[in-house]
Amino acid sequence: MAVKIDKKIKGYSVVTPEDKAKQAEAARAEAVRQEAVEAAQARADNVIQMHERIERPETLIGSTYKLKTPLFEHALYVTINDIVLNAGSEHEQRRPFEIFINSKNMDHFQWIVALTRIMSAVFRKGGDVTFLVEEMKAVFDPRGGYFKAGGVYMPSLVAELGSIVEDHLKSIGMIKDPELSDAQRALIAEKRAAYAALDSKKNSEVSPAGGFRVAGDASPVVDDRSGELFPEPRVRAERREEDVEVTGDGGVSFPPSATMCHKCSTKALVIMDGCATCLNCGYSKCG
Repeated sequence: MAVKIDKKIKGYSVVTPEDKAKQAEAARAEAVRQEAVEAAQARADNVIQMHERIERPETLIGSTYKLKTPLFEHALYVTINDIVLNAGSEHEQRRPFEIFINSKNMDHFQWIVALTRIMSAVFRKGGDVTFLVEEMKAVFDPRGGYFKAGGVYMPSLVAELGSIVEDHLKSIGMIKDPELSDAQRALIAEKRAAYAALDSKKNSEVSPAGGFRVAGDASPVVDDRSGELFPEPRVRAERREEDVEVTGDGGVSFPPSATMCHKCSTKALVIMDGCATCLNCGYSKCG
């Protein structure tokens, strides 16, 4: 059949059998890729996400945390149970399902029951439940907070419950704990080494009675924990029961006269070179 060409020919090519084979191969590859995409989409549709319609299994795994505060004579025991979704698959994940708080102390029974029921309902709702941590840790007791073991300040009992929930969510991978950079670690190590050097220099002048004297000074012995390294008030010359070391995270000991750092809420703030410096997080008031 004759074809009339009305336009000027700018170029031409001849389709060879090899070109036809390449086109067929490309078409087959595109079909395989499309099938793989559809299969992946189908697998994604079968992934079970946390939602309130999930029935409670007969058995749940969980953890129990002991909470001992100066507010109560008896300890509180916080149990958080988790459900495992998509068990045995690549999409396996562990999510909190319910929370219980038990104690011999019944003074706050009704609000603790109400709080745990609401938190359990939020857990079963699904989605991002990590917002509970910040909301609970922001609750302040009008009567004042307290320091828990390790020298960390807790503004209220609810805030410490939020801290426990945070630790649990970190353990199951829902919250990623930001690690300190190498520069921050080096800075903290430098501050601790500088403080240790000052402390050892100060202790070299300590008398056998537990204090130190300035050369040529006949004044009474001064407590070795007083002086420029520690802020006011200074402790007395004789050792008291409360003059104990406060241990921070990782077994690091901070001086008992250290004050609370507003950045990390740890009693690790000391005076070094006339500047308030935190031996736990590296914060310095002087920058």
